[in-house]
Amino acid sequence: MHIDPLEKKWAQISLGICALFVGIIMLDALFHSVNAPSNVETINSATLHLSEEFAEDNLGVEVDDDGNIIVRMVAGRYSFFPKKITVPADTKITFRWVSIDVVHGVHIPMTNMSTMIIPGFVAEVESSFPKPGDYPVLCNEYCGLGHDHMWSKIDVLEKDKWRALQTSSKGVAK
Repeated sequence: MHIDPLEKKWAQISLGICALFVGIIMLDALFHSVNAPSNVETINSATLHLSEEFAEDNLGVEVDDDGNIIVRMVAGRYSFFPKKITVPADTKITFRWVSIDVVHGVHIPMTNMSTMIIPGFVAEVESSFPKPGDYPVLCNEYCGLGHDHMWSKIDVLEKDKWRALQTSSKGVAK
């Protein structure tokens, strides 16, 4: 079987471009922590408000006994709940998200935080905030007519200020 040299050259170029893109994706996943969620945890969205973990009183920032920071948030009806949280800068934070109605997406600019929130599943993502400031939480998955109003805010403080606020106020961390 004879393959024309020009055809062979274009086939090599096409395969080379494909290999380059796969390499870029792999390097990006390796060095920028871009990867698929590793845990699959289900939850009943209809009784979410009755669950212990995602009951209204348990939403927001929590520091467990080992000092790990866990943020529990609910997406639904064109809002993220709670509307505002305060966390420390340059600290690993575990976000646990659930949806009460439809598929939502969450994106926090200037971080590696971007995931889909699917009803019936718990989306768990670890992230950190490089520097203090206000970080918007945006829905990046069209979820209905009020989608463009679906946002929340994360107030990131320096570690020392956050610790001081945590010890002086029970409302910041449980």
